[in-house]
Formats: sequence, structure tokens, C-alpha cells
Amino acid sequence: MNEETRRSIYNKLKHNLEKFAPPMVSRDSKENGDFELIGNKPVPYGHDKKIVPGMYFASIAHRKDSVAFYFFPAYMDPELKKIAPSLVKYLKGKTCFHFKKEEQVDVIELNELLKRGIDAWTKAGYMK
Repeated sequence: MNEETRRSIYNKLKHNLEKFAPPMVSRDSKENGDFELIGNKPVPYGHDKKIVPGMYFASIAHRKDSVAFYFFPAYMDPELKKIAPSLVKYLKGKTCFHFKKEEQVDVIELNELLKRGIDAWTKAGYMK
């Protein structure tokens, strides 16, 4: 995977995630180039129920041979994967998609997945 392809995939994913901030809260890491979305409401998390500023929702990360897209709502609702059959081909594990070519990112499915995920986050109480 060359750097131009990696940048193109990353920018495509980031552009679509940014459409949902607000209502989501975005974090852009300059040192490693990662990008993430979290809920907009402090919530208890973990076994000790520590209050975190927002429940983790999704992120994009550079990997050696791909661009990874992590989508946490898939843990809560496996049915979400059914609305994105093209994207599921690149799913490794329960919530991590690995893209090596720009055409692998189906923007229509991605946006539907994100909308349904935000609905799930709202119902779970992670959003105001």
C-alpha cells in the first residue's frame, strides 16, 4: 500500500465521520494521525464505573498495510453489520475494518452504518 492510497482512504473515512461531529465529539491526534468520535455526554465506564467524557464510538488509524476503521456500536448491535454488506467483507474481528484500496470504502453504506450507530448511542444514553 502506497502513501497516496493510504492518505486517500483515511481522508475519505475522516470526511464521512466528521459529518457527525456535532453531535458527536471528535478528537484528532496530530502525533499519530488517528481520528476518533465519542459520545457527547459523560458516562460511567468499566468495572469501576469511572466517568469518561464520552463513550467511544468510532476511530480511524493508520496501520502498516491498511487503514483501520473501528466501529464500537457493532459490539452492541450485530444487526448493524447487515446494513453494510460491502464493508463487512473487510471486517476483521467484531468491530475493526481494514481497507487497502479506496474503492473498498462504500460511502453510502458507511453513512448508513454511522447513522444507525448514532441512533444506538442515543438509545443507550451516550448522547444528549
